[in-house]
Amino acid sequence: MAIKVMIVDDQAISRHFFELTVGGADRYEVVFSVSSAFAADVYLLKKKVDLVLMDILMNDGSNGLDAAATLKKTDPDVKIVAVTSMPEYSWMARAREIGIESFWYKEMDNVSILDVMDRTVAGESVYPEFAPPARLGSACREDFTGRELEVLRELTTGKSNPEIAQALGISEYTVKAHVRALLQKTGLSSRTELAIEARVVGLALKTET
Repeated sequence: MAIKVMIVDDQAISRHFFELTVGGADRYEVVFSVSSAFAADVYLLKKKVDLVLMDILMNDGSNGLDAAATLKKTDPDVKIVAVTSMPEYSWMARAREIGIESFWYKEMDNVSILDVMDRTVAGESVYPEFAPPARLGSACREDFTGRELEVLRELTTGKSNPEIAQALGISEYTVKAHVRALLQKTGLSSRTELAIEARVVGLALKTET
């Protein structure tokens, strides 16, 4: 009997790739293919699904990690592979906390999605050792401190310095110092450019916890 799969991905090209790849394998059957993580759990109530390919960040504001947490509550037995092209460093850690079985970067070609799916269905947890390299301006992700990344996350939400200070429990002066350091390291010209570029490359994006 074919393993029933749900695909959740907002990018039409990526979703079509998964449909062709998964649908072309005799051992899998694509039951649902949807463009939003909102109400993804409702589909599990309509028909039993064995495995979910879950994109993480979607254009409509839905978040695959939040949706995966809900899916696990709806059906603890469903297996999930989180898929993304964005190298935000914290997502793998949160995926593990949620209980997501496997994690796959779309741009990594050393392992195929079918291989990850096969191993996941067999009971293995498949996570890459490292996230792919990410650059923000002239800096790499590894150039930033943990606190700088926290400030950067808050910047991506459009918060002011006082709001960031309150959210992180630090002084406004400290926030300003971290923003200056981020600008110096990246070579970008403004906090707005920092926030926009961080969202574009998927670095330090703010997600719910």
